[in-house]
Amino acid sequence: MLFVDPLFLVFLVIVLLAYWSVRSNTWRKVFLLTVSFIFYGFWDWRFIGLLLFSSGFNFLAGTAIDRAATSPSRRWWLIFAIAVNLGILGGFQYLEYFVESARDLLHFFGHDMSFTMAHIILPVGISFFTFHGLSYVIDIYRRKIAPNRSPLDFFLYMAFFPQLVAGPIVRAAMFMPQLRRLRSVSMRRFKFLIALFLVGFFKKAIVSDSIAPTIDQVFGAPALFDAHAHALAVVLYAIQIYCDFSGYTDMAIAVAGMLGYRFPQNFAAPYLAASISDFWRRWHMSLSSWLRDYLYIPLGGNRHGELKTYRNLFLTMGLGGLWHGASWNFLVWGLMHGSALSVERFWHEHVAPRYRPPGTTTDFSVAHLAATGAKWALTFGMVCAAWVLFRSHSFADATYIIGSIAGVVPSGSQSVAPTWWVVIGALWAIHYVNWRRALVQRVVFMPPVGVAGVCGIQAAIIVLLQPQITVPFIYFQF
Repeated sequence: MLFVDPLFLVFLVIVLLAYWSVRSNTWRKVFLLTVSFIFYGFWDWRFIGLLLFSSGFNFLAGTAIDRAATSPSRRWWLIFAIAVNLGILGGFQYLEYFVESARDLLHFFGHDMSFTMAHIILPVGISFFTFHGLSYVIDIYRRKIAPNRSPLDFFLYMAFFPQLVAGPIVRAAMFMPQLRRLRSVSMRRFKFLIALFLVGFFKKAIVSDSIAPTIDQVFGAPALFDAHAHALAVVLYAIQIYCDFSGYTDMAIAVAGMLGYRFPQNFAAPYLAASISDFWRRWHMSLSSWLRDYLYIPLGGNRHGELKTYRNLFLTMGLGGLWHGASWNFLVWGLMHGSALSVERFWHEHVAPRYRPPGTTTDFSVAHLAATGAKWALTFGMVCAAWVLFRSHSFADATYIIGSIAGVVPSGSQSVAPTWWVVIGALWAIHYVNWRRALVQRVVFMPPVGVAGVCGIQAAIIVLLQPQITVPFIYFQF
C-alpha cells in the first residue's frame, strides 16, 4: 500500500475519522498500533512476526540493560542486543550476498558449491525499524533515556505506520514523550499538513514517477546510449531519488502530524549545498545524525588526531553505504562520500587558511559569488557521480557511465531528448523559490477557503498529470 495509492487515501481517511472520534489516549494508541500492523501486513503478512519479535526483544533488552547491577553486565546486555539486531538485519540483507560471493571465490579457485540457496525476501523497512531498536537500547545504556515501561507505547514506537517502511528514523527520546498525553492538532497546523502531504504526493507521483522510465531506459542498457544521454540520466536520477524520498518523508511527516505527532525534518534542500558536509546536514538528516551519534562519535570522531578522524569518516560513510545493501556499488558510494568529507576537512584545516587571512568576512563580491558557485557545482557534480554507483545495476555499468561522461571510453549512439534539460531547469527554479520563500509554510496564514482552493488546484494537477504506472518508493528496498 503506497502513500500515493488510492487505497491508502481511503485507509488514511478511515484512520483519521476513527482516531479523532476516540477520546481515550490509551485506546487511541491501541487503535494506531492495530492499523500500523494492518498497514505493514499489506506488504507481506508473514513479516508481521519479525516486527513483533524485533519490538518485543528490544523492549526486554532495554529493561535488562537498565536493571543490570554492574557496568560489565550492562555492557554485555548491550552487546547482545546489538548482535541480535544486526544479526536479523544481516541475515535478511547480506546473507545471500555473502553466500554468492563465497561461491564465486571458490569457483575462482576451482571449487564449485553444490547447493543452491533460495532467494531471501527482504522485509520492507527492516533497516528503519532495526535502527529504531538500536538507538533505543544504546540510549538506555548511555543513560540518555529511561526504559519505557509500557509495551503498548514501545510497540507503537517501533511500528507507527507513517515512518515504518521508509523513515524518517525517529528516536525514542523524541517520540515516546509524545505518547504520554492525548494529542491534538490546531487548524493552523492542519492546513500546513494538508499542503505538505500534497507537495510530497506531487514530488513522488508526478515528478519522480514521470522521469523514471527515461532513467530506467538509460541505466538498463548504458552501452546503447551516448555521453549526453548518460549525463542527462544521471541528473534526472538525482532529481528522482530526491523527489521520491523527500516526497515520502513529506507525506510521512504530514500523516503523523494529522494524528497529532511530530517527526524530525529529513531534508533541507540538499542540492543547494556548497560542500559535502553541508549536503549531509541537509540530506536524509535522520540517517546522517544517526550515523554521527551512534557510529562516528563512538569510533572517536575527531578527538584522536587527524588520521583517525579520516579513518572514522571512511568507516562511517562506508558502513552507511552498506546499510543501503550488500553491494560493491553501495560500499564505493559510501567511500566516495567519506573521501570527499576527508578531502574537504583537510582543505579547510590546511589549505584554505593560507589563502584567506584571519578575520576576513564573507561578502557578496563577484569573486565570492563565483567561488560559491564553483563550490556548489563541484559538490553537485560529486554527488551525481556517486549517484551513478547508487543506481547502476553493476559496478561495471557504473564505471562505464562515468567513463562515457568523462570522454575516456567510447559510448553508444542513442540519445535522449535534450528538452529534458528545460524540465530540469524548471524543476530547479521551483525548488529554489519554494525553499527560499517557504511557500508551503505560508499556507498557515491563508483563510480556510483559500487553503481549500490551493489544495484543490494541487489535487487537480496531480490527477491530470499522474502517470498510469506507479513506481515503488526507492527507499522501500533498504
